[in-house]
Parts: sequence; C-alpha cells; structure tokens
Amino acid sequence: MKKKLLLVLLFPLLLNAQESTKVDLSNPHATLYTHLYFLQDDSYQPENSAKTIFGLEESVAIEKAIKLKKILDGKGLYVDFNKVPTNRNFNDTIGYSSYYKYVLFPERMPQIFLEKKDESWYYSTETVANVDKLYNDVFPSYVSGIQELIPNFGHKKILGFEIWQFILLFIFIILTFLIFKIVKRIAFYILKKIQYKITHSKNLGIDIVLKKLAHPLSLLVGMFFLDKIFPSLQFGLDVNTWFFLIINIASTVFWIYVFLKLVEVIIKIYVEFTERTHNRLDDQLVPILHNFLTFIVIFLGGLKLLTLFGVNTTTLIAGVSIGGLALALASQDTVKNLIGTLMIFLDKPFHIDDWIEAGEVVGTVEEVGFRSTRVRAADTSIYQIPNSKLAEIVINNKGLRLYRRYSTKLGLRYDTPPELIEAFVVGVRKLIIAHPETRSESYNVEFTGFGDSALLILVNVYFKSLVWGKEQSSKHKLHIAIVKLASELGVDFAFPSTTVTIEQFPEKKSIALKYDTEKERIDSVIENVVANFTNENSIS
Repeated sequence: MKKKLLLVLLFPLLLNAQESTKVDLSNPHATLYTHLYFLQDDSYQPENSAKTIFGLEESVAIEKAIKLKKILDGKGLYVDFNKVPTNRNFNDTIGYSSYYKYVLFPERMPQIFLEKKDESWYYSTETVANVDKLYNDVFPSYVSGIQELIPNFGHKKILGFEIWQFILLFIFIILTFLIFKIVKRIAFYILKKIQYKITHSKNLGIDIVLKKLAHPLSLLVGMFFLDKIFPSLQFGLDVNTWFFLIINIASTVFWIYVFLKLVEVIIKIYVEFTERTHNRLDDQLVPILHNFLTFIVIFLGGLKLLTLFGVNTTTLIAGVSIGGLALALASQDTVKNLIGTLMIFLDKPFHIDDWIEAGEVVGTVEEVGFRSTRVRAADTSIYQIPNSKLAEIVINNKGLRLYRRYSTKLGLRYDTPPELIEAFVVGVRKLIIAHPETRSESYNVEFTGFGDSALLILVNVYFKSLVWGKEQSSKHKLHIAIVKLASELGVDFAFPSTTVTIEQFPEKKSIALKYDTEKERIDSVIENVVANFTNENSIS
C-alpha cells in the first residue's frame, strides 16, 4: 500500500521531467536547447541531440552533433537562450520571405545556422556539410597526436585541468612572444617602405609614429595566433568564453589604437603635402580632417566593443539615427553651417590671408572653422561669419586679383597753359614707367574733362604687389613724385573755389599767375624729376 502511494505521489514529477526533456524542433530556441541539453553530462542522450541534424543516419548525425557542440565550446561561444527567438516562423534574412533562417553567432561564427524544413527547425545543410572542416580548424590533428605522446603523469589534474594543457599553454605563450618580436620588425620595415613610396622623403616624426603603429600590429598578429591555437588546449566552455572575450576586447582596443595612429600618419603626410602648396586653406583643413577621422575611428570602435558585450548595435544605430534626426531638426543652423564648411573646402572661393568682400564685411580671412569663418577687418576688429551664410552670398575675393588697380583724378587750375598740361601728363606717364611696383605696359594718364573747379587728369595704374601694406607704400611714392613734378613744372593743383573777375579796378594789378612754358625748361624738369625718382627707388 505504501509503495502504491509513493508511486502516485512521484508520478506527476516523473511525467513533468519526461515532458521537460522531450525532443522539440518547433522553433530555433527549442532546436538549440534540444541539441545542447542532451549533450550535457547529467542528461547525456546523444541520439536525441542528433535529431537536430536532418537527413543523416543516426550514427553520423550523433558524430556531427557532438562535433558541433565541441566547436561552440572550443571557440567559447556561449548560447544565451534569452536572446534566441521562439517564433517558429522567424526569419533574419532579407529578400527571402519563404526561407526561414537563424544565425547563432553572425559576427564570430556565421557558418553555423539553423533553417526551417517543413514545420521543424534543423541545422542547415550547409552547416552540416562544413562541420568536419570547422572542427579541424578549431582542433587541428596535431593536438590528438601530442596527446598520444604525453606520458601518464601529463594527464594528472591541477585546478581541474590536466598538466599537458598548462605545458602547451606555456609553449604557445613563448611562441606568441617570438612571433610578436619578429612581426614588429617586419611591420616597421614594410611601413617605412610604404611611407617612402608615398612621400619620397624621410621624416623622423613619421618614423616615430610608424614604430608606435608597428607595435600594436604585431600584438594583433600574436593574438590572432592565440585565437587559432587556444581551442586545441580544450580548457572547456567557461574558460574559453572568458578567454575569447578578453582576446576580442584587447583586439578591438588595439585595432582602435592602430587606426588612430594611422590617422596620425595620414595627417603628417597631408601636412607635408600642404607645406609644398601655396594654398593655406589646405592647412586649415588639417585639424578639421584630424578631428573627423578620429571621431569615425572611436565611434566604430565603440560600436564593436558594444557588440562584444552583447549590445544590439543595429537597434542602437536606429535609435541614434532617430535621435540624430530629431537633433538635426532642432539644430538646422548647425547642420547648415557644417554643409557650408564642406562647400567652402570643396569650392575654395578664398584662401587664408585673402582680402575679401562678403556682403557688408570687408577684411582678411584668418581662419575657417567647423561652424564659422573668422575675418579681420582693416580696423583690426574680428567678424565671425556663419559658413552657411558665407556659402550663399556673393564673395568678392580681392586676394585672387592679378594686380591691384588704382584710379584717381588730379585737378589742375583752369588757367594752366595747354603746354604745361601736356608736359604734366607726359611727366606722370614717365613716373609710372619708372616706378618699380607698377605695370609699365598697362596704365592710363589722360586729360579727360572739365570739372567745376579744375581741369581733370585721369591716372589709372596697376600695382604688382597684392599685399595691402605694400600697395599703400607704392601709392605714397607715386604721389610724392607727382607733387614734385608739379612743383618743378610750376603747375598748381586746383581746389574748390570761385573766381570773381573785375575788368577795371583802379591801382590794382592782375592776380593771374605767370607760367613759364619754355619747352627746353619743361623737358629738363621732367627729365630731372624722373631721374631723381628712379635713383630714389633703386637705393630703397
């Protein structure tokens, strides 16, 4: 009676246990659980696990199922069942609505995936076909040979692991160190050759950066070696999971470091290039380009680190994109300025130190930044012009002029004789030709009209120097020479005045000036003034 009562009490528990361990292939979660559960030590039933392999004999399917688990354990790939889909019609492919597929580890082991056949989920035909190859990659054949050569004491356990595992681990670490040293020298030599082919010059600063770049590259090669051989030590899933997590984090950090140093090399090479050009706008692009590339490297590296910690970067990027869209809508001016900056660097409407007129702003371009351009006016004040506005308005770039044109009108008195007018015009022409900073083949000096108080002489001249200060100095020399010429010739400059003429006035003489129009004297004066002007400029 007691035995019957005990069976009645235990029957529900036995029934529940039986139901919890039944083979279930209805969805990706169930299939993976079936495969791994029936290969655990406390629930080892490989024939049930083999049912996740479709279309093979039981013995072959069992071998494949066991190898698949060893591959996952060897690479430290821990299956988080909380993230495995339970939807029987799950599909993570694009464009194949009738093909249902689930990839376990798309980043580290994309060759292993499940697919739906009829109403059940199995390991894909492609996965099953590649099991032996994957197994040989993770556990090379030499490992079993080494294990056979190990004497009995090598199989004794310390801290739960056999002695031969520690011995091989020590040997592999030494080999990794030797690989690191050799690859470091080779990498530095190759990088120097590449740098010299690009720049055709040797640069100590670049060499220092290349040495720093060769160091993490050689470490990456060493870690790649450990990544390939560590599974063969068969430390088990827990150890392998932590080992590969550390290796992947270290590799990602080193890759970030490598690309940051690569950015430095690119920037240094670009700086060398800009130093050979006269375009200072390229120099202004250096810090902007450096900051942009650094941001890209850190951003992508951060995404990679997040994937290692199980963060779904696709969802994160989608969230960032939505947030970025909202931010862009809220800060349209900032986006416009960034686009304006890009347009300025592409179109290059001006360069650093160019004298420009942009709307109401006139001055010298000092700096082009991400958001705005700084222009210094003639009174030394600073204008900060948003790049979005600067990209839209008309810019008069006086810095791109071939010459600086100077035009003015000289006014002579109305009572100046025609002979002296002609002599003055000829003298000014000769002064322009003798001036070292003017274009002697392009000028105009002509008697062009009658003003309210003066006879108008047009002087149109082109200065060679584009520097504003040099232009003012050249004007000064020309003006002084013209004044001297007028003084020597006896020609007076007019000023706004009114002349009242009284035909008869007792005891008053005429106030009309007396001009000397003797030709020889005029020619001599012009010759002397021009000669003196030429001598003064040759001395200075």
